Amino acid sequence: MTTRRKWLLGIAGAGGLLAIDPRLTLASEAKLITRAIPRTGERLPLVGLGSSATFAQVARSEDITALRAVLGKMVELGGAVFDTAPAYGAAEEVAGRIAQELKIEKKLFWATKLNVAGWGGGTADPDAARTQLETSFRRVGKPVIDLIQVHNMGDLRTQLPILREYKEKGRVRYIGVTTTIERQYDELLRVMRSEPIDFIGTDYAIDERHAEERILPLARDKGIAVLVYAPFGRTRLWQRVRGRQVPDWAREFDAHSWAQFFLKYVASHPAVTAITPATSRVVNMADNLGGAIGRLPDAAMKKRMIELVEALP
Repeated sequence: MTTRRKWLLGIAGAGGLLAIDPRLTLASEAKLITRAIPRTGERLPLVGLGSSATFAQVARSEDITALRAVLGKMVELGGAVFDTAPAYGAAEEVAGRIAQELKIEKKLFWATKLNVAGWGGGTADPDAARTQLETSFRRVGKPVIDLIQVHNMGDLRTQLPILREYKEKGRVRYIGVTTTIERQYDELLRVMRSEPIDFIGTDYAIDERHAEERILPLARDKGIAVLVYAPFGRTRLWQRVRGRQVPDWAREFDAHSWAQFFLKYVASHPAVTAITPATSRVVNMADNLGGAIGRLPDAAMKKRMIELVEALP
């Protein structure tokens, strides 16, 4: 069996590790940190893979070799959580096909979404919602999908009961709601208080810490699992650290790259169940998984991390 150490050393000869600190390999034999889903105790690796952004862009192209490599290596190196959505263009369909070709669909914790209402307060047609769900099942190739969430709070009166129906029939293991839209945060909190959901998905990053104020504390109180999206502020954080070296003191919590620095900040919050940064590059996937290895920053270190980022232009 190929270990993460062997894999990283294997691609080093091709120059693939130029973007990753060589010291990353020192921790490569360690297992990924896992977190429990509060409702059941099932444990998930703390870092997974999202399929928006560059993943979705490559999925639209003729050559999906890179995505096959990313999904395959994530599973080989211990990852499991894969987050997608019908709204991400060809991402769900292509990823489902790849997973079946590689025979890893049963090893993935597959999280997808439902929304036929749009994100502007539209009304969902129940038949269209069920059609979208059945399409997702065909794409995934699994009789039971691990998690389906209402995407960006679309018509919850219609779509959330449909998800509950699918869960009661045993076709979906967990259900929830997502939003990365600021004007929807209050409604998200209301749903968390009033609906029996298993998961939420929202944005959270070291320079966008709104979730720490109300969303994450409420999730912990209510026993709701949390998937974190956009831990790099999409591209915002990369722009801020361009040309800068990771500080030496980051090694105190086993961060050897900026990706691990940012991911470990997010991962250190106890309410976070899994983080799903999107990528279409194997090297980035390996780097991201390093964010779920070793130590996590304590409160004092997190304050120091924030101060560093806030001092950046």
